[in-house]
Amino acid sequence: MLNQVVDFAGEVLPGSCAVPPYSEAAFLTELGDRLRSSRMRCDLSRRELARRSGISERYIAQIEAGKGNVSIVLLLRLASAIHGSQPQVA
Repeated sequence: MLNQVVDFAGEVLPGSCAVPPYSEAAFLTELGDRLRSSRMRCDLSRRELARRSGISERYIAQIEAGKGNVSIVLLLRLASAIHGSQPQVA
């Protein structure tokens, strides 16, 4: 599962070539765009992604709009949901 998360992070997390100063707003916008494209590439609706990840559809919409400041744990849940596995709860 860790490999899936790392692969997803490479797809979704912007800034691999980022150099300071960077814009947090631009980072969140790009993150949202990449989440949306990953979700659409897997033919998932927001509703289905919400069901699989346990994250509200409304919050997923906010992330995709670049408005949600998503945590690493939520990224793990989204990655697991998009790649079809269940996250391990501590």
